[in-house]
Order: sequence, then C-alpha cells, then structure tokens
Amino acid sequence: MNIAKTYAPKETEEKWYSYWMKHDFFKSVPDEREPYTIVIPPPNVTGVLHMGHMLNNTIQDVLIRRARMKGKNACWVPGTDHASIATEAKVVAMLKERGITKKDIGREAYMKYAWEWKEKYGGIILEQLKKLGASCDWDRTRFTMEDDLSDAVIDTFIHLYKKGQIYRGIRMVNWDPQGKTGISDEEVIRKEVNQKLYYIRYRLSGDEYQVSSSEYQESGDGKDLILDTSDSILTNYLTIATTRPETIMADAAICINPNDARYFHLHGKKVLIPLINREIPVILDEYVTMDFGTGCLKVTPAHDLNDYELGLKHNLPVIDILNDDGTLNEKAQILVGEDRFAARKKIAVLLEADGYLEKVEDYKSQIGFSERTDAVIEPKLSMQWFCNMQEMAKPALDYVLKGDIKLIPEKFGNTYRYWMENIKDWCISRQLWWGQQIPAWYLPDGQFVIAKTREEAFEQAKDLKSQISDLKSEDLVQDEDVLDTWFSSWLWPISVFDGFKDPNNADINYYYPTNDLVTAPEILFLWVARMIMAGHEFRGEIPFKNVYLTGIVRDKLGRKMSKSLGNSPDPLALMEKFGADGVRVGMLLCSPAGNDLMFDESYCEQGRNFANKIWNAFKLVNGWEVDDKLKNNNQVAIEWFESRFNQALAEIEDDFGQYRLSEALMATYKLIWDDFCAWYLEMVKPGYINGEPQPIDRETYQCTISFFENILKILHPFMPFITEELWHEDLFGKRAEYDCCIIAQLPDSGKINTRLLAEVEAVKQVITQIRNIRNSKQISPKETLSLSVKANSKISYKDYELIIAKSANISTLDIVFDKIIGAAGFMVSTDEFYVPLNENLDPIAETARLQKEKEYLTGFLKGVNSKLENERFMSNAKPGIIEVELKKKADAEAKLKILNENLSALAG
Repeated sequence: MNIAKTYAPKETEEKWYSYWMKHDFFKSVPDEREPYTIVIPPPNVTGVLHMGHMLNNTIQDVLIRRARMKGKNACWVPGTDHASIATEAKVVAMLKERGITKKDIGREAYMKYAWEWKEKYGGIILEQLKKLGASCDWDRTRFTMEDDLSDAVIDTFIHLYKKGQIYRGIRMVNWDPQGKTGISDEEVIRKEVNQKLYYIRYRLSGDEYQVSSSEYQESGDGKDLILDTSDSILTNYLTIATTRPETIMADAAICINPNDARYFHLHGKKVLIPLINREIPVILDEYVTMDFGTGCLKVTPAHDLNDYELGLKHNLPVIDILNDDGTLNEKAQILVGEDRFAARKKIAVLLEADGYLEKVEDYKSQIGFSERTDAVIEPKLSMQWFCNMQEMAKPALDYVLKGDIKLIPEKFGNTYRYWMENIKDWCISRQLWWGQQIPAWYLPDGQFVIAKTREEAFEQAKDLKSQISDLKSEDLVQDEDVLDTWFSSWLWPISVFDGFKDPNNADINYYYPTNDLVTAPEILFLWVARMIMAGHEFRGEIPFKNVYLTGIVRDKLGRKMSKSLGNSPDPLALMEKFGADGVRVGMLLCSPAGNDLMFDESYCEQGRNFANKIWNAFKLVNGWEVDDKLKNNNQVAIEWFESRFNQALAEIEDDFGQYRLSEALMATYKLIWDDFCAWYLEMVKPGYINGEPQPIDRETYQCTISFFENILKILHPFMPFITEELWHEDLFGKRAEYDCCIIAQLPDSGKINTRLLAEVEAVKQVITQIRNIRNSKQISPKETLSLSVKANSKISYKDYELIIAKSANISTLDIVFDKIIGAAGFMVSTDEFYVPLNENLDPIAETARLQKEKEYLTGFLKGVNSKLENERFMSNAKPGIIEVELKKKADAEAKLKILNENLSALAG
C-alpha cells in the first residue's frame, strides 16, 4: 500500500523502458492481426536530438502506442540517413584535426575513416530517442547506406536510366561552395536579406559618343520619340545596377530593351568592362524590364540562370570566374584567390577609386541558401546527372487529389499540387565521396556504360563501337560522384522492408503500404512527394495513407529555434528537469497539425505538474480504507463520471480520427484534472470525524479503481512512463509479467446520459457559487450553511443534495417557492438560489451586483439576437446550432425577468 511521496521520473523511465525492451513489447512480426505501420523519417547520422525531433517523434510514438493498445500489430521502423553533405563535412573536419586531407589519402582510405566516424557517432540520436520513450522496433533499425539499401539505390538508378528518365548533361545547377557540390532546387532555402545595389558605369568602346538631351531618335514604327536622359547629357558610358559587382569580369554582354527610347543610340554598340577593359556587345531583348533599375542589364551567363538562358539565345560566351569553393579563379584577371564576398567589398573600392562606381543603395532581395550548410548558393554550370520527373509526377499528384493519400492539414494540398504541376528535373549527382557512387563507367575515349559492377560494365563496354581495340576491365573509370541522399531516402518505405531485394517477401506484403507518415512541411516535396512517386514506380501503389505535417517549433517570441539565436533548449536537459512525460505533454499541448508551435518551457512545467497531479490522486485513492458494511451513497457521482468518461472518450476518438492530437490530449487532460480529480474524487472521498479519516464503501472503491485504470489506459500513449508505473501498483491487483499498460486494451465508449451530464454541470455551478459567497464574505469552509432553491427548471436538486452538501458544506437544502429577502442570492440558468447569512444584506451592494449581472445579460442577449436576425447566419447555420442559440435567448430572457423582479423587490 506504500507509495513514494513524490513521482521520480528518471528512475521510472529507466526501469520501464528496460522492461519493455526486455519483454519485446516494441517488436513486431507479421501475424493475423491488422498491421499498423510507421516508418521514421530517418534523422541524419550527424544529428543530435533537437526540438523538431522531439515533436515529430512524440507524435509518432503517441500514434504507435495507441494502435498497439487497440489490438493492432504496431510496427515503428527506426533508422538513420547517411546525409552525404553533412557527414562529409564532419569527416573532413575530423581528418583535418589529424592533419589529413581527402585528396591525400584517396577515396578508399577516406571511406574507411567515414565509416569509422559513422560507427562512433551515427547512433547517438537513436539512443536519445529512447529517452523520450520512443517505442520503435529497434531490431528493425536500418541505415540508408547499408548494403541492401545501397543495392536498392543503384538498382533504381539503372532501372530509371534504362527507361530514359536519367540522363547526363551540362546544366546550370545550384552550387554549394561550402559542401562543394551541386544540390537540387528543393534543397535551396530562400531568405530575404539586406544587400547593396551597386550602380556601375561601363564606358562605350571606341570614340567618345555624345548626344544632346534635345535630340530626337526615330523608332521602328516611324514615330519620333524624344530621348529621355533625365535632363542630363549622355557622355561615353552607360550605367547598370547589380548586387554582384564581383562577377562583372564574367560579363558577356549588356542587354537593353529594343523599345527603350533612352538607349536607341546604343544599338549595335560595344562597351568595356570596368577594371579589365574587356570589350562586350550591347544586345537587344525584350526580356529586360525598362522601368527596373537603369534599364541596362549585365549578362553573366556563367553565374545566373536567367543570364544563362539569355546567353544561349544570343550565342554569348560563358566565362566562369569562380572556383568550386567560391573563390575567384584566373579568368577573373583581378582579385584571383579571393573569396567571392571579400572580392565584392574590394572591387567596390577599386571601382570607386577609378570613377566607375556611381552610387550604392540599400536593397532587400531573396537569396538562396543551402539547406545543409547554410552557404549562399552559387548558380554554376556543371556536368551533372538528372532525373526526369514529369512522368512520375502525374500519378503522385493523382493519389493526393483523389484522396488515396491524405495530407493533414488539407491546406498543404494546394502547395503540393503547385509543386507537382511545375516539377523540374531532379539533379541527382553530388560531388562527394560519402554516399552511393554513381554506377557510370567511363571508357578512355569518353563513352560510358551504366552497370552495377565493373564486370558487368566491361561486358557492356565491349559491345560499344570504340576505337580502343585492347580495352581492359581496369581501363574503365567509375564516376567520382555519388547520388543525392534523397535518392536513397525516397525508397525508404519500400527498402526498410527489403522490397527491392525480395519484392514478394512476408514483411513487404504485410506492412506495406504503411499507415501514417509524420514529417515536416518543408520536406513535403523533397521527400514525401518523391516517396509517393517511388511507391507508384516500383510497387504500383501508395507508400502510406496519411501524411501528418507538423509545424515548426519556435520560441515564445515566434522566432525559429536556432543555435545562433541561442533560443533552442537542450531536449535532454528538459527531460532531466521535467521528466520525459512532462516534456511530451508540453510539446503536444500547443502543437496542432500544420501550425507552428510557440514553445515555452512553462508547457513542460505544466506537463510535470500534470504528472504530479495524477500521482497525488493515486496516493489519495491508495490511502482509502474500505468498510464492506457501508452503503454506497455515491451512485449519482459514479453514474455521472461514467457518462462523462464515455463522453470524453468519444471526443478523444473523434480527435484522433481527424489527427487532432493536441485536442485529444487536452480532452484527456481536462477529464483527469477537472472531472476526475477536482470533482469526482471530491464528491466521493470519505470525510473526517474528529480528525480521523473515515472508510469508504466497497462499491465506490471498486468503481473508482476501475475509473483510474481506464484513465491510465487512455493517458498511456501521451504519458507512457507514469502510467506504466501506476499500472503495476498493488491497488490494481497483482499483475502478471506481461500484463502491462503498454498493451492493455483501450476502453470502448459506452452510454452517455446527457441529461445527467447537464444537471451535474448545473450542480457544479451551484457549488462554485456557494464557494464564491464564502470567499467574498470570508466565511470559513468548515462553517455549515443552508441553501434554498427556487427551481424554475426541471432539475430536481434534491437528487444531488448529498453532492452539494459534501462539496459546499451545506447542512440543509430546502425547496422554496418565493424569493428570500435578505439572503445572498445567485442564479444558475433560470433557477434561483439563496444562502441565508447571519448578517443584514446590504441592499445597495446587492442592487449593484444584480445591476451588473443585468448589464452583462442584456449585452449577451443583444449578441444572440444579432445572430438570429442575421439572414446569412440563419440560412447557413446547421439546425442544431440555431437551436442552441434559441435556447440561449430563452434562458437569457428568463434570467433577465427574474433579475428585474429581484431589483424591484430591493427597490420596494
């Protein structure tokens, strides 16, 4: 019967997680039950637990635990992603500390170091998830670069290449100078940044050219147009505006709109690039917006996607002046070796010194950043591998539009549709070593074959029409690049069940398609859409049925959590302070699907307080003594809570059905804190006589234990540790070894007595009002009071006399038919209540109180009438809602009538 005074989360968490693991409660194998499957969004092997992981994995664990308790075969597959860019950065840094570079040791030796790093640090985040209570089937842990999963990636590449959907070509790509690799459009994060707009003068080539501001030029349609030179004399230069002065050395032309009258005199002319004096043409194209900037556009095909397209159209040279690391190369002629941003500052100084810099303005614009390294993206022409996505996008879009896959919340459907209808080819090659090496094999003459092994490649190469007569296997050189990390993770729901290795194995046939995917909206296209495409391409079906999209975890000021801001708490420290259950509750209390979570540590404190409340409630019940001779006087309270529990259970089921997990938790929270602890236990708990606790009757005791047990069940998915701890207390009887809350069957919702629920709500208001009178009159809770009721409704308050008497310390409850002058009064709905006091009622104060209540009701009634008089509301509202509003109107009018009678009595 003894239980610790306070709840100790740390000891409890360690004890029960070990117990669950030892008894294989997380383990899943195919059987006759209905499967429920979640595959974890694999965190990077470089990762450590952050608040986004906490939210995402708490939601997944709630769903998987609930499915387990509904009798389903719940399987949550964990794993990690090899994260090419992030991991390579870590390994390179590790080697640098040892005085080693990648190039010095070569690929084979480098990969050994990379695997060494992965084995040492790659599993940290999964171990941290266990602290949260994540009930994954850890025996199923997968890694995107393990042999079988890598084989699936290579096989996929070969399959799509043979279909003609993968090709190689020179394209303008998003180049990450820090990661030294190309990345896809979806891995580029656009941010608004403060920049400078530099106005730079380009001198006309040849003789000085002048024109008076009063000169006319003839347009193409024969009309004379005055040359607009802003009331100045054009001398021998034109001005362009750019945010990137460091790239002027790569300029191939200056472009103007052929209809721009200001620049008719420049048609067919050439200009000189400042500082290096290289001559470039002035070209004409309607692409240029006349009213933006100066109307003159520098065209730099090597360093801007739009300029590249313009360059192709006008057959301009492509001059790439940047190295892979973002420094200037020899083609720049000046500032060679300088970083691009350092060069920007220095070239501005040089331009100003030589008179080329006209002015500098502040300017805001959107800039692309690498999702992985946060480096500013550099548009760069590069030979890369691409995957054509058009063919795969259509069925993936149809699955969502037809409702086969549901996005939660639905608002993301439009975003998904836009992306899929405007899909671009996917750049799938990365200039890295850590990852799946592209299975392209090059012959000495530049031709290539696609094959899984060198032997297969050699056989294919022999069939090519090559001028190399004595070709040997060792002459073939495999492509240095690896595949995009997402090219492995888009196969995740299939590959974790070995669906490529053995397409008809027991696991893939049983667990696939999976049920729910929980992930972040920012990877809806990067990952989710691509998994849907892969599911259709390789299995001919959807990979999952529902996609729950979480919001971004922000601080209480609405800022995104980041290391630089110092506003991201350590999840492990939070769990140490508030317990895992407390943090889980804190995360979920404020996280509706798809909306950002404004996190504050106080939510975790609220979660910890909730755990303490449950613990203390258990201690109260655990301390009761039972007297089998006692009669049950608590039948009304028992029937009420049973109905209230069933009502809450129906609400919770509905919330889960619509993936409103935050609302489901809040409904559970209120049921336990308010209805069970604050009301039910107060209604039924035995009192004291002469300071001695009294016993309780057997029936109430057993019903209370049963209620508590069911409460633990519905609470377990949210708070697994404290519920499992209390589940095994002696109060509930001796448990068998496998009789655990984690696999207990969730209760089904029973009958709901709506009349009883409504009447008890009225009784609760009566009790609250009496307590308010005590507080306002400073009457001790121990002093008994009498209560008189003038009932105008159908509620029989005598049926609730024991509850009112016990909860409000009322000695008598009398039914009266007239108002009691001089007593403290209040109303609940249309019923009038009077508490006689041993003092004279202050008529002035009572009049003021009633007048204040009258003003409130008058305003309330005005609002209700406004709704009912609104034609739009009346035509669109459901009948049930209109009925509620009509009842509000009737109740308010009845109350106002009684208030006016009471005010008249006081005035008389």
